[in-house]
Order: sequence, then structure tokens, then C-alpha cells
Amino acid sequence: WPDEALKKISINNSCAIVTLTHDPKLDDPAIEYSINSTAFYIGCLGSEKTHNTRKKRLLSKGFNNKQVNLLHGPVGLSINAKTPAEIACSIITQIIKIKNKNAI
Repeated sequence: WPDEALKKISINNSCAIVTLTHDPKLDDPAIEYSINSTAFYIGCLGSEKTHNTRKKRLLSKGFNNKQVNLLHGPVGLSINAKTPAEIACSIITQIIKIKNKNAI
């Protein structure tokens, strides 16, 4: 399970985490764990509707707006990506953008 795997690695402020399954039973535990980490980026694959539903689920579980707003969703920059490679490029580009924006 993703949340169990995340517990086995050292997550710090140089880490970016992206959930990709579209399945709340897999993604939500990983997101819940990640929100409490120091990762500089947490992204979640899915549509705007899926992301809004995800945010509502997290709020109902006791997470606050500040925590929920840490999530980047739909993940990636809006470049009308269609193929898996294009989606991957949009995600990594957003990660780089966030990383460089926060650089000293």
C-alpha cells in the first residue's frame, strides 16, 4: 500500500509526491500521510471534479483547509496533455516550477 511504502522512506523538504491511481482507497492514505510530511510538493492525478471530491473527503476526515490546499490537483500544468508522456511532462514541469519558486 502506498502509505506503508511512504513510511519506509525518508521524506524531507526536497521530496515531491504524486498520486496516480485515481482510486481513493489507494491514493487517500498516501495523501493523508504526505500532508503531514515536509514534502515541498504533493500532486494528485484526476479531474477538477475528482480533486474537489478528494478535498471534501479530506476535510471530512479532520484535515483543515491549509493542509488540503497543499495539494496540487489536477496535477501538472495545464498544457492540454493527452498522452502518458505529455501528462508526465506537465507534472514534472509543475514540480520544477514549484521547486524553483521556493528556491532561495
